[in-house]
Amino acid sequence: MTARVTVYHREGCHLCDRMFDELRSLQHRLDFHVQPVDIDEDPDLKERFNVKVPVLAVEDEILCCHFLDVPGLERALEPD
Repeated sequence: MTARVTVYHREGCHLCDRMFDELRSLQHRLDFHVQPVDIDEDPDLKERFNVKVPVLAVEDEILCCHFLDVPGLERALEPD
């Protein structure tokens, strides 16, 4: 089953762009779908993640902030 990877981001964030690029480069070998969420469109998310973006969550569990944790993502996506 394809895992849902949510990236909380904002427009103009160079770290966010970098994380999206890194995730695209991993999709050829890991089974996941990226769901981008712009925190500036939701006041609660903006308050929660304001200076932490990008924030990556796998199936609603936060995995990393600012920089992609590739080994952590690989572990999170391992079949049970």
